[in-house]
Amino acid sequence: MNGLHVQNGHLPNGNSHGLSMFDPRDYDELLQITDVVRNQVDLKETPSIGIICGSGLGDIGDCIKEPQVLSYKKIPGFPSTSVVGHKGNMIFGYLGGKYVVCMQGRFHPYEHGMDLALCATPVRVMHQLGIKTLIVSNAAGGVNPAFNYGDLMVIKDHIFMPGLCGFSPLTVGADALGMSTCHEVTVARQCGIRVFGFSLITNM
Repeated sequence: MNGLHVQNGHLPNGNSHGLSMFDPRDYDELLQITDVVRNQVDLKETPSIGIICGSGLGDIGDCIKEPQVLSYKKIPGFPSTSVVGHKGNMIFGYLGGKYVVCMQGRFHPYEHGMDLALCATPVRVMHQLGIKTLIVSNAAGGVNPAFNYGDLMVIKDHIFMPGLCGFSPLTVGADALGMSTCHEVTVARQCGIRVFGFSLITNM
């Protein structure tokens, strides 16, 4: 098999990042990445819920009890996160009595050459780890005039056709604008994962 080759949780050349060698569409390589995560974390049980923290919401991960923190840098194939406030950690532990895996920071398509498959890799890894429900959050710009700064908007659907929106997203019924989440939700649903999403309205 060409591509990612992992030995004892690390790439043979000692580089634990391995982004340039990872094909996010290769199922076997995805399984190898998942095995690396399992080998570096003492899982107390199978995580039932996955959480992806959006911009400004990473402190959710700090609320997890009995946390085990795994840096993205120690997971071969994971992209890097460059957005301020995205800590770049995968956290395992208990939240509200549930064993969860929490992503402190996501990967935006604009950071990684618009490679949606690569940016959705964490969702596929969490699916392999056993999650049945995914909670996604993001910071978004509100376009609905009824919104105010600091509002939380529950996401009921998404419009993932920015080229058709032009300069007026309101014309196609949008209430808020963001730069993430859609590809993660699409992959989660493909995997049969239930999804709850919300946006923090940070500007109007």
